[in-house]
Amino acid sequence: MSTFGSHVGRLGADPTGLGARGSLRRVKALWAYNWPYRRRSAAALAMMLLATATSIAGPLAIKQAIDRGIAASPPDFGQVELWVAVFVVVALASWVTSSVQTYLTAWVGTRILADLRIGLFAHIQRLDLGFFERNRAGVVISRLTNDIEALVNAVVDGPTTLVQNTIVLIGSAGVLVYINWKLALATLTVFPGMAIGTAVFRYYSSRAYRETRRRLAEVTGQLQEDISGVRVVQAFRREGTNYQRFVEINDHYRAANVTTVNASAIYFPYVDLLSALAMAVVLGYGGTLVFNGDLTPGGLFVFIGLLSNFFDPVQQLSQFYQTFLAATAALDNIFTVLDTEPGLNDADDARELPPIRGDVAFEDVHFSYTPGGTEVLHGVSFAVPAGSTIALVGHTGAGKSTIVKLLARFYDPTGGRITVDGHDLRDVTVATLRRQLGIVPQEGFLFSGSVRENIAFGRPGATDAEIHAAAEAVGADEFIRALPDGYDTDVQERGSRLSIGQRQLVAFARALLADPRVLILDEATSSVDIPTEARIEEALQTLLRNRTAFVVAHRLSTIRRADMIVVLEHGEVIEAGTHAELIERQGRYFSLYDDWVEAVA
Repeated sequence: MSTFGSHVGRLGADPTGLGARGSLRRVKALWAYNWPYRRRSAAALAMMLLATATSIAGPLAIKQAIDRGIAASPPDFGQVELWVAVFVVVALASWVTSSVQTYLTAWVGTRILADLRIGLFAHIQRLDLGFFERNRAGVVISRLTNDIEALVNAVVDGPTTLVQNTIVLIGSAGVLVYINWKLALATLTVFPGMAIGTAVFRYYSSRAYRETRRRLAEVTGQLQEDISGVRVVQAFRREGTNYQRFVEINDHYRAANVTTVNASAIYFPYVDLLSALAMAVVLGYGGTLVFNGDLTPGGLFVFIGLLSNFFDPVQQLSQFYQTFLAATAALDNIFTVLDTEPGLNDADDARELPPIRGDVAFEDVHFSYTPGGTEVLHGVSFAVPAGSTIALVGHTGAGKSTIVKLLARFYDPTGGRITVDGHDLRDVTVATLRRQLGIVPQEGFLFSGSVRENIAFGRPGATDAEIHAAAEAVGADEFIRALPDGYDTDVQERGSRLSIGQRQLVAFARALLADPRVLILDEATSSVDIPTEARIEEALQTLLRNRTAFVVAHRLSTIRRADMIVVLEHGEVIEAGTHAELIERQGRYFSLYDDWVEAVA
């Protein structure tokens, strides 16, 4: 995806500061999506030109019928019939060309938007974990929904409005000058007022539309957050407070919309007034020219007819400018995301990670979440032989979860290096690393769909026998078969149909089926009850067998079984060894263990 700006963390505000030049650059970037459909676009443009020509030719045919037939001396009915027939042919041609042009424009426009939405989604999936930690999910969703939707009118109807009305405006002006240049110039006396009004409208509308897009993203973000956390909201009786907050955010959005409506309410009636004044000039001065013999009655009729062809395009273009403002504001938001480069990329010379044994080493690893920010790891070093289980322990904020995030390469160290079988993680591709790595988080995240689909998430091509074997190995098969539809039971959003323990067992089955060489368990048993933990402990014995495992845990049973325990404090390794060795030293681990035993007792 092309890059047009620097990395931007906040999506709600206008980050570009590029003004009109930036907007045009966004439009050019959007236009690049038209390239695969350029032939249909060219055909649509040809139909548009023909449709425009017929809209101007109609009044000219009527002029001939009046001047050569009705107003002739003597009247010539044959000429009237001839030019009425021409007018009908022109009207039929206008119908056909307009229909084809509308179809082609809509066909191309909808596909451009579909491609843009797919491209945006693909880019979002490439972004690093830090992007999603900095930005609210609802705001990101708004880019894929509200902002893409704001482009529909601009992309589907915009080309027709812009090109056709511009041609009609220029063509009508040319015809008016050809018929009578004096009357044409007299009509143009209203244009200075038109230019001033348009400039003022543009100034206020551009700001208002950008504010509207920003406020709409806030509404979507708040909705997503409140709906996702509805259980907590209701548990703490926060419905009233959340209601008031949503009313306030919605009022800001309404106020931004009102500003755009007010600008339109003043500007468009103002254009109608100028059109009426121009018509008064045509009737007054044009009538005088007809009396003096300087203009034919047919010419005056065409002038009156084309005058609407002259002012309607101005109004249409002004209305399109509103659409254009909304679209460019949405484009700024969309391309702010597209311009955001992933904080973590494969090196240019990155190679595929071959099948690994699972020897992992942290060598003087330093890390901070923001460049130049406070370090959260300070020279962490330890080695884990293949097939070993290492437990990371320490108080909250000690750096346990940061270590496993670095191992999964959600981030890169700011100093030192991490190796797997001697390969620096920065020298291999992320895809081949994560293909051999599995993660079971504290809350086993399940996607809406069947139990079968969730277990096979890491291996979509797995057979039913393999899925059942994985579930049986971790002790999940029994409860799954007891569900209403067994393995085909829909677990619903985030697995809400299952208990916490059941979700975790399904997550273990998913990890086992993927068969990773390195497994990360990030407090995978901390949120379950004791009976469920006993079942999970049995599942863990199967899951951890013959693979390297990093376990972030507080439960004594998991910690004691580890081949090595690393004790962290304030981002540093202060102790490492087996459970027996650390108890014998009576250091920091002994104190933590004493606290755990007392808490359990």
